[in-house]
Amino acid sequence: MRIKKAESNIVEGDLTPMIDMTFQLIAFFMVLINFTQSEQNERIVLPDSELAKPPETPLEHPITLHLTEEGTVIIGGEEIPITGLGPYLSREANVLRLRGRPLSDATIVIRGHRDAQTGKVQELIRECQRNNFETFALRAEEDVGN
Repeated sequence: MRIKKAESNIVEGDLTPMIDMTFQLIAFFMVLINFTQSEQNERIVLPDSELAKPPETPLEHPITLHLTEEGTVIIGGEEIPITGLGPYLSREANVLRLRGRPLSDATIVIRGHRDAQTGKVQELIRECQRNNFETFALRAEEDVGN
C-alpha cells in the first residue's frame, strides 16, 4: 500500500484591502488638515504678542473675519467694507438658528493685519455687536522672544 504525502496548504492573506484602507485614511487626514488652512489669508500679517497663546480647546462655532491693512474685511473669500458686513453676519446667524444653536455659541475670530488701525478693529466689533454677536477672539502671533 502506498501512502500519499499530505499536501501542505499554505494560506496567504491578501493585503490589498489593508493597503487601500491605509491610503484612504492618509487622504482623509490630509483633507482634514487642509481645512485649518481656510481660516488663514496670506494678505493678513498678524501682530506679535508675548501674551498670545494658542486656544486650549477648539472653538465650537468660529466665524473668521480677516481685517486687512486698508480696513476692509475678508469673509468667505470676498473683500467687503465693514459697513457691508451685515448681510454676511445675518447669513451666519441663520445657519446657527437652523442648527438649533443660539448666537451666543458663535465666536467671531478677528484676524487683523498688524498695520490695521485700532479704530477699524473697534468698528468691526461694533458691527458684529449690532448683529447680536457677543463673543470675540483676536488672533496674534505668539512672540517667543527670539
